[in-house]
This record gives sequence, structure tokens and C-alpha cells, in this order.
Amino acid sequence: MSKRLLALVFVVVVASCSGGNNSAPRNLDNACSILDQRPSFLRAMKRTERKWGVPVHVQMAVIHQESKFIANARTPVQYTLGVIPMGRQSSAYGYAQALDGTWDDYRKATGRIGARRNDIGDATDFMGWYFNNATSRLGLSKSDARNQYLAYHDGITGYSRGSYRSKGWLVNVANRVQSRANTYRSQLARCT
Repeated sequence: MSKRLLALVFVVVVASCSGGNNSAPRNLDNACSILDQRPSFLRAMKRTERKWGVPVHVQMAVIHQESKFIANARTPVQYTLGVIPMGRQSSAYGYAQALDGTWDDYRKATGRIGARRNDIGDATDFMGWYFNNATSRLGLSKSDARNQYLAYHDGITGYSRGSYRSKGWLVNVANRVQSRANTYRSQLARCT
């Protein structure tokens, strides 16, 4: 009987340490509501703000756009002939929708080999690292959610070449990210 109890305790402990929260918080339009539901998000984002200088509201706006705060978010599966699955659109995964190669670059550059994309602390640290690189290489302000998002989406090299200029849909998305960042900043001033 004690072996069964020990096994059950082990399963419960392992399950409680799993990757992250796989459902979106309620009321994604309210930063205070999100952080009330997920206090660990604010701790992670504050750590990233102190370490990398990326404001919490910018992190939140980008995560909203990329994953709607869902830990195991993935890109949709592509189909051939409308029915034959051909794999996902990209390797983007987790809160920050980091691609496999970029995530590997981050882990090597920071020494965070065990970092996981479905862990909010690791995902926000990744974003801080990426935005810091965009600031260093492109001169972008870390508070500029619009242009940081464009560089995040198209890559630093793509942004420097102006690849986003031919993507009206992406510019519209980046404008929405900036608008959401502004909204979140105002809300956070009242609740944090």
C-alpha cells in the first residue's frame, strides 16, 4: 500500500511541475485581470524588466499577440487538399512563439540550456534577450512595442532590410500591438 501511495504522490508532484498554464486567462483586454489570475506572470515580467529593460506592458502586448497567454500555443497545422496534414506552419511554440533555431540561439547565448518555451519566466527572458539585441543592432527603443514587434516577427535582419514594408497586414498587427501596449500601460498604472 505504501508503494502505491508513494507512486501517487510522485505522479501528483510531477504533474504539478509541468510546463505551464495551457488555457488563456479570462478578460485578455485587462492587464490587471490577467495578472490577478496569474501572479507568476507579473513576477516573471518584472524580472525581465529589471534584467533587460523591456517594460511589462510591452512584454504583455507581444505575448497577447503571439499566444494569447497560452503556454503550449503552436501554429496551425497545414493541410494538402484540405484534408492531408502536412505539419505546422512553423516551429513556433510557447508563450513567446519562439522558433526552434532562435530559441537554441537564446539558450546558447545566455547559458540557459534548460529553458523551456512553455515556462513564462523563460519566455519573458527570451523576449528580453531578443528585444535587447534589436535595441543594440537596430537602435529601437525597448518601449517601442510596434517596431520591436516588427523586428520580432520578421527577424532583426528582415527588419533592417525593411521586409515588413511590403506586408500591410503585419504593419496593422504591429499597430495593434502598440495600441494594446498603451492600454496595458494605463491599466497597470492603476493596479500594480
